[in-house]
Amino acid sequence: MESFFINIIKKRWLGHLLFWIFIIIVSTLQATLFSQHSLHYNFVNFLALLPSQVIAGYFLTYYQIPKYIFQKKYIKFIISFLATLFILALLARILTVHVAEPINTYNLILFTTEQESIWEILTDPLYALTVYVPSLYINPFLFASLNIIVDKIQERNKIETLKQEKTKAELNFLKAQIHPHFLLNTLNNLYALTLKKSDKAPETVIKLSEMLVYTLYKCDEKYVPLDSEIKLLENYISLEKLRYGNDLNLQFNKDVENKNIKIAPLILLSIVENAFKHGVSGETEDALIRIDLTQKDELFEFEVFNTKSEVKQKDETDYTKGIGIENVKKQLDLVYPKRYVFEVTENEKNYKVFLKLNLKQDED
Repeated sequence: MESFFINIIKKRWLGHLLFWIFIIIVSTLQATLFSQHSLHYNFVNFLALLPSQVIAGYFLTYYQIPKYIFQKKYIKFIISFLATLFILALLARILTVHVAEPINTYNLILFTTEQESIWEILTDPLYALTVYVPSLYINPFLFASLNIIVDKIQERNKIETLKQEKTKAELNFLKAQIHPHFLLNTLNNLYALTLKKSDKAPETVIKLSEMLVYTLYKCDEKYVPLDSEIKLLENYISLEKLRYGNDLNLQFNKDVENKNIKIAPLILLSIVENAFKHGVSGETEDALIRIDLTQKDELFEFEVFNTKSEVKQKDETDYTKGIGIENVKKQLDLVYPKRYVFEVTENEKNYKVFLKLNLKQDED
């Protein structure tokens, strides 16, 4: 049923046709119930009145209201409206007398007096205005009102669609910034293993392949299952462990109540990647990374602590200059507006990032 009305809105002509058919049916039935005339008589009369109503409805909706009312030219609107009212009232009277009445010849009451000529109708506009104006513009005003409402709904939906497309484009751009950094770092890991002719190189290739498939093809959605993001982190951590071996003290603590709850993709990876890139890299001993991930109900907390290397690392990703941090914040602003806490604590020896999210999804 909902798709039916959506199709009517999209196909404006169909909606208009159904509107005027509905008006004829309702007007005929209503007149038949509250008058002594037959259904046939009332139907013919309203059918004769319909051309004036249709002209009034379309002229009001697509010319007079946009050209005068929306542009605040009220005097011009009044003049135009009265002129149209005068002309259409005469048209309604002519169609009633010279189309409807001849069709209803079976009703002898109609022909007790001589039929008016077109000239007589035109020279007596007061009668036409008095008789036809009340019924002439009720339906056109309803028609115009419904069209304005539909236009407002379509305009609102269009604006909302544009906002969603803009947000999606911005998110895709931010995600695209993550992929090269992640790939470069992982390839460096693989390169280090191949130099050592390590037997762990094939395992690295497999894990790298899994991560690439996930980041390139499964992160198009706004949200993904938390379990998928955890698996991504575990694969990344495994790759880094292959590189650093016993030189790294890594703790990954997880307390997850619902592994299928949805979360924005790749934000966590960016934070963990930073801990390795600017914390462990260059450190020869006592390197520590502690990751604490907690989820309960709709509350999610993620804390990454790492010791800092005394060796100054080249910052190809500009994370320490704020670009990486800004990337994370921009994603959070887009996906979790006013529903997150993001804090960075740093001193000479260690670095800590704390992220708190309300995972309640926004209404699409």
